[in-house]
Amino acid sequence: MDLNGYVDTLTLLGDENRMRLCALLRDRELCVTDLVRVTGIAQSRVSTHLGRLREAGLVRDRRKGPQSFYGLVTTALPEAVRTCLDEVAASGDATLDGDLARLRELEAERRGEAPGHLVDELDRDYSPGRTWRSLTVGIAALLRLGDVLDVGSSDGAAASELASYCRSLTCVDTNARLIEAARERLREHANVRAQVADAHALPFDDASFDAVLMFHTLTYAEHPARVLTASARVLRPGGRLVLLCLDEHRQSEVNARYGERHPGFSPSAVRGLLSRAGLTVASAEVASRELKKPHLQVVLAIADKPSARNTKPPAKTKIPTTIQ
Repeated sequence: MDLNGYVDTLTLLGDENRMRLCALLRDRELCVTDLVRVTGIAQSRVSTHLGRLREAGLVRDRRKGPQSFYGLVTTALPEAVRTCLDEVAASGDATLDGDLARLRELEAERRGEAPGHLVDELDRDYSPGRTWRSLTVGIAALLRLGDVLDVGSSDGAAASELASYCRSLTCVDTNARLIEAARERLREHANVRAQVADAHALPFDDASFDAVLMFHTLTYAEHPARVLTASARVLRPGGRLVLLCLDEHRQSEVNARYGERHPGFSPSAVRGLLSRAGLTVASAEVASRELKKPHLQVVLAIADKPSARNTKPPAKTKIPTTIQ
């Protein structure tokens, strides 16, 4: 291969999605449908990428019935490119690891080891009315909640889905404009109040609430540990705190653009914060991962306030990872 050939090959592989496809096709043959399901890349884009790789002689295709299966032609790759792909595959990259995990699930399902589609395809396989919002509303209807506090409620968007199932719902946020918007959104619910308050020093008596919600609030807090301690204080014994926050990441532009003070918290960091606040952690795991760059992940944590009658920690709640 001459200099132009090396440049063309490196330019062709200088695309994240083509590198992902090459990594998946190194040791196996896959069809377009498989690659779409595993990567979440649109079918038209997968076909385009495979076409360019095939034209360059890097990928071969084999017809089997109505489908074509593709594999990487490793012998056609320059040594430097093979080394690069080997290093990328062994790098522990979250995107590539996610692709391989979903591929293993697909293969296990086809062997009869896993029921149904383990890969989340709600956004990919359209049917009338089948949306995340409708799913959320349906699940919320199963709830029978007591007195609930939404810490960092913003404009009350999340609270509006839960208000009908709470005995009382209190929304607090430091932003007066957002609280006014929450009042307007929730004005039809007599059991709801919204007020300006600092999450570091909640203006409520001890043991005032059965549940505390903290959805994407912790990364904005100046002192996260103090916020969790304050929330634990107002929980009743046996009450539950449910927390959503970004997983720890290195995307500094996210913090700068949205005013976040902290670059997310890993599940282990969330566990530590909740435990130091006096709560018993039932679960703290990555619950979802965004398909689009920069592929941010969300941690879901569930923690309970010990009661005098029950000092044993609850059994760990298994939270399945969902790709969305």
